[in-house]
Amino acid sequence: MQIYLDGKLVEQEDAKISVFDHGLLYGDGVFEGIRAYNGRVFRLKEHLDRLWVSAKAINLTIPVQQQEMEKAIIKTLLANKLSNAYIRLIVTRGCGDLGLDPRKCIMPPSIIIITDNISLYPEELYEKGMDVITVSTRRIRQDSLSSNIKSLNYLNNILAKMEAIRGGVLEAIMLNAEGYVVECTGDNIFLMKNGVIYTPPGSEGALMGITRDAVIELAKNKLKIPVREERITIYNVYTADECFLTGTAAEIIPVISADSREITDGKPGKITIKLMKEFKNLTRLTGTPIK
Repeated sequence: MQIYLDGKLVEQEDAKISVFDHGLLYGDGVFEGIRAYNGRVFRLKEHLDRLWVSAKAINLTIPVQQQEMEKAIIKTLLANKLSNAYIRLIVTRGCGDLGLDPRKCIMPPSIIIITDNISLYPEELYEKGMDVITVSTRRIRQDSLSSNIKSLNYLNNILAKMEAIRGGVLEAIMLNAEGYVVECTGDNIFLMKNGVIYTPPGSEGALMGITRDAVIELAKNKLKIPVREERITIYNVYTADECFLTGTAAEIIPVISADSREITDGKPGKITIKLMKEFKNLTRLTGTPIK
């Protein structure tokens, strides 16, 4: 495997950064998870736009233009002969000293691009649906750190993920400080009730996911189903007609139970299945060509 590192393609074993990089020392940097399907990179512009916004929010200047970054991603995919792939794009603050002061990072920010295959959940869960639990780890407050900054510090999510694993499931629902459903450890959450799809708004602490946005568009435009971004309680999850999760790595996956309570009949919902098919068609037909 070849890794893009600061303008060059290097072998995986040679892809190294300094131990003084603030991305390693403090999680000081930003990232994007991107997917390629059938020789096309799905919603690449949207991912790069979000990366640049995240970087601006933490006062990090990405040392290349978006067009150059796009070319670097394509170059890395071609070098690894991948037409279907998961792409991890990372920009760190760069090398500094052992202090917090980012002004001491005298080296330019590091750019890392990894392209590989990914299978976040077992294939059978996409057919049968998955179980989730609610965890005690609360989502970081919006007035402390915006959820829309995709920073390298994912400790909040990791602690919640550890709770999920201890609880015998692969994904968990996270609440905010006020007790409202926000998202899962790595996915956005959607519910369907009485013909309407609901999902938590960004103001509650949910990341404005790229797959999330695509699903909202498909539901409104293809299936003609209204979508509302509203506060959701765990009670709403228990009593939903359908529930599913979305994410770049996860795509769309049905949820059939929450905290040992079956969602309706404990099977993937009809609308969820339709959205999964529509999303698959969307990823197959759209995107930036790998060439």
